[in-house]
Amino acid sequence: MFELKDIEILQDIVRAGGFRAAAQKYGLSQSAISNRVLALEKRLGIQIFDRGRRQVRLTPVGRRFLEEAQRLVAARDRLVQEITRPGGLSGTVRIGVAETIVHTLLSDLLNQLKARHPKVRFELSVDTSRQLSAALADDDLDVAILLSESVPRGAASVPLAPLELGWYEAATRPPRDAAMPVAELARCTIVSFPKATPPFRELESVLAAPDLPPPELHGSASLSTVIHLVADGFGIGVLPERMADAPPFDRQIRALPVAEAARLTPLRFVVAYMPERNREVGAEVAAVAKACDQTDA
Repeated sequence: MFELKDIEILQDIVRAGGFRAAAQKYGLSQSAISNRVLALEKRLGIQIFDRGRRQVRLTPVGRRFLEEAQRLVAARDRLVQEITRPGGLSGTVRIGVAETIVHTLLSDLLNQLKARHPKVRFELSVDTSRQLSAALADDDLDVAILLSESVPRGAASVPLAPLELGWYEAATRPPRDAAMPVAELARCTIVSFPKATPPFRELESVLAAPDLPPPELHGSASLSTVIHLVADGFGIGVLPERMADAPPFDRQIRALPVAEAARLTPLRFVVAYMPERNREVGAEVAAVAKACDQTDA
């Protein structure tokens, strides 16, 4: 329909007050500039200039067209400036996180990244570590914060501080003075991470003694749902301490003392990215995530 060069020529004609001065700028004849404008008017089906006056002036529709088209030129210039500027992230960064990270690290991470790179925009995905791993491998994500066991082949990974897991019960229950033994835990309804995750598998192992009944384990990919069920008295739960002990959850659930044998292995999250595709973005997100992690710990 038209080229950005057409818009630049129209701008110069208006600024110079005529075709001749614009033609001199581009090293063209006046007729060449005039013919280009005529061809543009024909393609658009409008009259851009009122040629009946002594000085070339825009028609009302020509003025509207030029005003709108100038935004395209400005957008082009802004894009070129952003993507060619040395240092700093720009454009859209696709970040995938496990839900645990949403409740512990994500807000600080995004705030600091935004402060350091004001031109960047975020596209966020929240999913299980297994799904995040697949998305990272398929180039559907630039960076993922996921469990270390799920890092895809070929990805670089930067470890974060371990997240301790704790047992929790509804805040409305009477507090316990003594630690709950494994045998008593095995007779409770337990809600936690989804099946096939490391915490769920470890729970099955801890409660698998032959003298114990089969454990009643319920898994959910939504840790907010787990907290809701625990707070409502559906059962007791295993959750990341940094998440469960922070507002607003600390008013709904309470830490449940358990025997040492029931303590679970901390979660080990990493910032992962494919270095051949996203080295700069991945390294920057990892550096900021580690800084936030140390502050939050």
